Amino acid sequence: MRLSVSLLLAAWFCGAAHAQSWPQKPVKVIVPFPPGGVTDAVARITADWLTQRLGQAVVAENRPGASGAIAAEAVARAEPDGYTLLSAAAPQLAVVPYVQKINYDPIKDFAPISIVGANSFVLGCNANVPAKTLKELIDLARPGQLNYASPGQGSVGHLSMALLLARAGVKMEAVLYKGGGPAVADMVAGHVPCYFGNLNELLPHVGSGRVRLLATSGSQREATLPDVPTVAEQGYPGFRTATWNGYVAPANTPRAVVDHLAREIGAACKDAAFAARLNKIGVDPVCGTPAEFSRSIAEDLAIWKEAVQAAGIKPQ
Repeated sequence: MRLSVSLLLAAWFCGAAHAQSWPQKPVKVIVPFPPGGVTDAVARITADWLTQRLGQAVVAENRPGASGAIAAEAVARAEPDGYTLLSAAAPQLAVVPYVQKINYDPIKDFAPISIVGANSFVLGCNANVPAKTLKELIDLARPGQLNYASPGQGSVGHLSMALLLARAGVKMEAVLYKGGGPAVADMVAGHVPCYFGNLNELLPHVGSGRVRLLATSGSQREATLPDVPTVAEQGYPGFRTATWNGYVAPANTPRAVVDHLAREIGAACKDAAFAARLNKIGVDPVCGTPAEFSRSIAEDLAIWKEAVQAAGIKPQ
């Protein structure tokens, strides 16, 4: 017993000493997508904050490919010393495992640090579509003659729509695009009737009167869209899809380092300037704890598994 206590105390002191001495060199954050997107922006905003707080440079490095799986695998195999982190988005840890073969385990291979920010999705339709509520759209779709724009098979927008349609018991044909930009453009132009996507993709078109927003996908209404009800409010209780961006480390990274990073990120969302930078790109500040992040990953794995099955996607 004395030996066990001694070993536990030694491990604790080693972790504490490591946290006090860490970081002694720049910290690298691997971003799984190219520059310019929301994940890249959140990674760099957070890296700027941590650079100021840690006294060492926190540098974002883009490593796109395989829907983010290349970056995720690289971090999963990195030395667990706190000097290599992943700016993870929901797809790498909760969607990609169901749509393609990967060489990492989203639960076992990472130590969650903090969800920095999150955003739900919004269902928008061209204003010429004769549906002003979600129920009216579902009724309109029942004959099976409507389609919708998808930013790509397996994308969170595609899967959100597939999950909604499965729960409503109706079918709509997905028109696949290479990204949200062209999908939104065709929806706004009236070439396809509807699109389920990021709020910041659709919000700029609402003022023109060419797009009508029917529902949001979160567990509660969006602060910027208080008059748009959630899907759950409109007859589908429990429906929730959202995406998040956060930092994770390789599994077995010293707990003291993970907690240190989580505390510094936790302080970020209390800073008005940091929160404003996230709001500007359509992201709601979260800055949660490692335990909260772990629960979110587990919950999202169940949600996206159902969505992938509803979409009929098989792992490639």
